Amino acid sequence: MSKRDYYEVLGVARNVGAEDLKKAYRRCAMKHHPDRNPGDAAAEAAFKECKEAYEVLADPNRRRMYDQHGHAAFEHGMGGRGGPGGPGGYSDMGDIFGDIFGDIFGGGAGGRGPRRGADIGYVMELSLEEAVGGVEKEIQVPTLDECDTCDGTGSDDGKLETCATCGGRGQVRFQRGIFSMQQGCPHCGGRGQIIANPCGDCHGQGRIENVKNLQVKIPAGVDNGDRIRLSGEGEAGPAGAPPGDLYVDVRVREHEIFRREGDDLHCDVPIRLGQAALGDVTRVPTLGGEVELRIPAETQTGKVFRLRDKGVKSVRSRHPGDLYCRVVVETPVNLTAEQRELLEKLEATFIGEGARKHSPRSSTFIDGVKGFWDRMTS
Repeated sequence: MSKRDYYEVLGVARNVGAEDLKKAYRRCAMKHHPDRNPGDAAAEAAFKECKEAYEVLADPNRRRMYDQHGHAAFEHGMGGRGGPGGPGGYSDMGDIFGDIFGDIFGGGAGGRGPRRGADIGYVMELSLEEAVGGVEKEIQVPTLDECDTCDGTGSDDGKLETCATCGGRGQVRFQRGIFSMQQGCPHCGGRGQIIANPCGDCHGQGRIENVKNLQVKIPAGVDNGDRIRLSGEGEAGPAGAPPGDLYVDVRVREHEIFRREGDDLHCDVPIRLGQAALGDVTRVPTLGGEVELRIPAETQTGKVFRLRDKGVKSVRSRHPGDLYCRVVVETPVNLTAEQRELLEKLEATFIGEGARKHSPRSSTFIDGVKGFWDRMTS
């Protein structure tokens, strides 16, 4: 079966930069890693495929050759260092995986001792009021918890045996051409020992599937996209290794009145025609209650008024932002006969030579239209 394009495997464009390439590999490897998909042959194959793709594309020389010749660049000795995973190339799972994921899994496969548990992500939706004021919420997170029966050891009786594959060293040595290399023992996972009598509840894994209930305190002022880390609340580590972390990603729902931009809030304030023409004082909502907004006479629709310190005090700032109120002049509807008559009388006063002074924007628009047509017909 022919190999898939390496860029397609990682889901990136051919001009992807080194940093985005690394992020794409992290996503692919975390999704298909054997620790997260025990016994899944398809996941293991996908993991090896994305690892192979990254090994080539992360190396500028090998990437250049791949861009020119495709997979043929590493056949029949063209690659110089050997094809991905072949003689002279990289080893199976223990090299770049350890470099990139050491901070997540507690060290690469070449290190001695069990890896820490995987990190977990959780998306929490909040209202604007909850995000601004802070809130404490209970969440349920599916995870792998430490087995209570064996206290996470995976052993029914606590007895361990020396690994026959590595002789208790946790490392195995192998030959690649003229080079002698070593990596973590695949049989014991680098621990040097194996479980003699596996626990009946967790089958020697030291972990069981569970739903964890947690109280999460969201600080006041968080915004959409903020992330909160709960140390040690991720998946339990294998064979008693330390647990991973839980990352709560904040998503703030759209608000029916306010729109947040950084520490500032924005809203539209509808006013009547008479209020805009004569001026008035109206009340507008804020997250702390209603306040007065003074509308000057002859205010035009779209005018923005700034209310200082009526915005949001974020988790990163000492002072709250501002509230920006954009007034929108509403056209009256459902008029009574009396109201219609009064408006008709008012409208009649705007007809004639003196009408232009009452509608400056309309006059400017009309002059612009006339100038446009004069240029078109000249």
